[in-house]
Amino acid sequence: MTTITSARNTPQPPRWLGQRLKSIGASLTPAQLATKGRQMLLPLIGILVFIGFWHMAAPQVDTSLGSFPGPGQVWEQAGQLWQEHANQRERADKFIAMQEERNARILADNPEAEVRIRSYPGAPTFPDQIITSLITVLAGFIVATAIAVPLGIVVGLNRHFQAAVNPLIQVFKPVSPLAWLPLVTMVVSATYVSDDPMFEKSFLTSMITVTLCSLWPTLINTSVGVAAVNPDLLNVSRVLRLSFWTHVRKVVLPSSVPMIFTGLRVSLGIAWMVLIAAEMLAQSPGLGKFVWDEFQNGSSQSLSRIMVAVLAIGFIGFVLDRVMLLIQRKVAWNE
Repeated sequence: MTTITSARNTPQPPRWLGQRLKSIGASLTPAQLATKGRQMLLPLIGILVFIGFWHMAAPQVDTSLGSFPGPGQVWEQAGQLWQEHANQRERADKFIAMQEERNARILADNPEAEVRIRSYPGAPTFPDQIITSLITVLAGFIVATAIAVPLGIVVGLNRHFQAAVNPLIQVFKPVSPLAWLPLVTMVVSATYVSDDPMFEKSFLTSMITVTLCSLWPTLINTSVGVAAVNPDLLNVSRVLRLSFWTHVRKVVLPSSVPMIFTGLRVSLGIAWMVLIAAEMLAQSPGLGKFVWDEFQNGSSQSLSRIMVAVLAIGFIGFVLDRVMLLIQRKVAWNE
């Protein structure tokens, strides 16, 4: 008897994918492939070595809440925090659905009745606080940029104005957010008084503190970049008799964009660091408050949850810097 064995039909990759991989491999020399491999492999090795060292060293550190959490415990708490967020969203959806059903019954009995839907009163979850912190830091960073870039251009174009404001810049640049926060809190409480406020006072306090601490690198780098514009370009602008605004738009800004974006990247990193401290001290919603609440909680899981927040803060800061770098490569002429 002859036995016929049929081959198993295995899924094949799309044709376009194979062509794309071949084109990439053909466009790179062996030396370039080796460089790309090292660029991907070395960071992975560094991360694995760090995780291994963390795994071995964590049990050796005893605290009042137990041993310092290792990578496994932190990963477990990260999953727990996400599950808590999913459960809260499910309860919030049910809460809204119940109100919609109730309002539908009321409107069926009385079409002219006034109905409304209240927001879910539950405490913000960990992802919610991440979003709150991102909104706050981006608001403060945008305000700081709107102040620092125009002021830096004026400082870089006018030597006399630069001499006048430089002492103020050098005095206020190193001031800690811990010093600004009480002053900002008192000013916001005294001046922002409204029966129906558009923003929460805690949001304004954190945003203004971020603005005050993060505008200086952008201001300084912008002024340096404007002052370093190629003299040949300045001479061409004079010969063409360009107006001030045309001179700034066509000559100054394109030439100083690399320095401006360097300052923006530094300012955004400082803004993210400052925000966490401001939220922690002002008890405004966000990652800083999450860390402080877990510290005050003092449970056996608090250290692991704080480590989740620490890693999230670092990863978000890294992503923000990469985003600014991508924007710089799209905008800056030297990239």
